[in-house]
Amino acid sequence: MRVMLFTETFLPKRDGIVTVICLLLDHLTKRGIETAIVAPYVADHLGEHEPYYNQTKIIRVPGVTFPIYPELKAGPPQWNTYRQIKDFRPDIAHFIHPVLIGGFGILMAKRLNIPNLTSFHLDFAGMAEHHYFGNIPLKPMKPLINAFTRFSFNLADYTLAPSKLVQNQMIELGIKDVGLWKRGVDGERFNPKFRDEAMRYQLSDGHPEDTLLLYVGRLSNEKRIDLLRPILERIPNTRLALVGDGPARADLEAHFKGLPAKFMGRMVGVPLSQAYASGDVFTFASSLETFGLVVVEAMAAGLPVVSSRVGGIPDVVEIGKTGYLFDDGDVESDYEWENCLENSKAEDKVTDVKSDGRYLCAFVRVKQCNRSF
Repeated sequence: MRVMLFTETFLPKRDGIVTVICLLLDHLTKRGIETAIVAPYVADHLGEHEPYYNQTKIIRVPGVTFPIYPELKAGPPQWNTYRQIKDFRPDIAHFIHPVLIGGFGILMAKRLNIPNLTSFHLDFAGMAEHHYFGNIPLKPMKPLINAFTRFSFNLADYTLAPSKLVQNQMIELGIKDVGLWKRGVDGERFNPKFRDEAMRYQLSDGHPEDTLLLYVGRLSNEKRIDLLRPILERIPNTRLALVGDGPARADLEAHFKGLPAKFMGRMVGVPLSQAYASGDVFTFASSLETFGLVVVEAMAAGLPVVSSRVGGIPDVVEIGKTGYLFDDGDVESDYEWENCLENSKAEDKVTDVKSDGRYLCAFVRVKQCNRSF
């Protein structure tokens, strides 16, 4: 069997979508399924553009810098791409949130009579509310973006949503035949065994005894990281470590100036695994997620989660056991959650690893909390 993927983002760029793609390719390769992927070039500073990922051939598509995501170079597949698709003779084509590469790729797949499906990964319409093209707000583009999303996804034979919330939103948008594709993470890579005191010392800026809040992800406006400032101001001996980079970094560094916040930059591999396992609480105030894979990675590493109620996060967080949720933008809605943070030091956490060694529940002492969100 041969499977071809089409994506608007891939290595050497690293994000939640790329993580899901790599897990999928690893899964297919392990089962003896031949794979290839059509992907864009990305910004040169992110690393080398390798011809293969594991055993998967990478067919690159040139393009121009994408305004909202300057790390990406967007462009449609070319005639050479079509010839390589035809030569590969895929039994099925999977389009990872089709835009340019995927949008034109679906047309190519239909021309070649290749069965196909799409999967939803990025809420471009929601992102338009938080981004500008120069000084021009992109919010008025939402109806057009929604229309394109409906059109491109309905071209496919079947569609997969990452969470129940997004599945319902897609159906309301007019997308047909929407199934559910739940997410998982590598339980060996994200694991409490990676807890490291030297890493904790770095994350806490030399104060490992303090309560350490951890954020991992892109530093951009829709992540609402700025809303965490009052927590640092009001709760003594609490620090925030931010792992990742993005267009809002300079603004966030100015916003948190004088407060116990440490910007760690982009991390991968073992250092990233150590960072996850060395915090006390994973905090996530994002207003826009289709799933929220970093939350599951943090839970696998043994951290309780305090997060906004968006995307697939309500599907995976068990209130009072693996974490707490708040409404989008309402970080300060309840002081009880701050008490929970004060009582979530590493020594208070107990982990219970299930028999398969991959589903990990983190329990945190929250007896002082009278109610949850």
